[in-house]
Amino acid sequence: MKKLVIFDLDGTLLNTIADLAHSTNYALNKLGYPTHEIEKYNFMVGNGINKLFERALPEGEKTEENVLRVRNEFVPYYDIHNADDSRPYPGIPELLSYLQSAGIQIAVASNKYQAATEKLVAHYFPGIHFTAVFGQREGVNVKPDPTIVFDILKLTDVRKEDVLYVGDSGVDMQTAANAGVTACGVTWGFRPRTELEEFAPPYITETAEEIKRLISADKI
Repeated sequence: MKKLVIFDLDGTLLNTIADLAHSTNYALNKLGYPTHEIEKYNFMVGNGINKLFERALPEGEKTEENVLRVRNEFVPYYDIHNADDSRPYPGIPELLSYLQSAGIQIAVASNKYQAATEKLVAHYFPGIHFTAVFGQREGVNVKPDPTIVFDILKLTDVRKEDVLYVGDSGVDMQTAANAGVTACGVTWGFRPRTELEEFAPPYITETAEEIKRLISADKI
């Protein structure tokens, strides 16, 4: 049985797309830029908020200066509104409780900035002990760079072969591959199954219950 399960946050543990969309649209509107429909944001998120803002800005406006301007409007607003509409996906609280009761360590590896990652995990999963909760940290490359996974491994003292990495995007599948750990793609998140399949992870699951069954049967 695996000794550590590392989860992506947005699109894997939590459906956060509406709050991300509303907060980005708020920042864009404040600066006089056009906004986007919520579903458009499914393909803008996943590589950190600076990349989100770059993708959301109009062509010809995607400068580093404008990205920072959007960020300055976004962060204070999102810090207040990041739990307005976000919710755990079906079966996630039960899966986390099962892993905890089975003595399996749980960690989060997200490209969301650190403060928001910590806040959302604490808010939605107060009864779960996470060995590590890492978001985008200053001076650390974002996923698919594997540094975030290596930092978790140092804290948990778990070998790579005893790790399952769970995520909803190609970025997550690349992260697992780059770190040399077993990947499990989930289809309930922001990206289509076809994106996961491009990276040929060992497992693709459609429900949280499937992950629980795989782990409990020691098939991973």
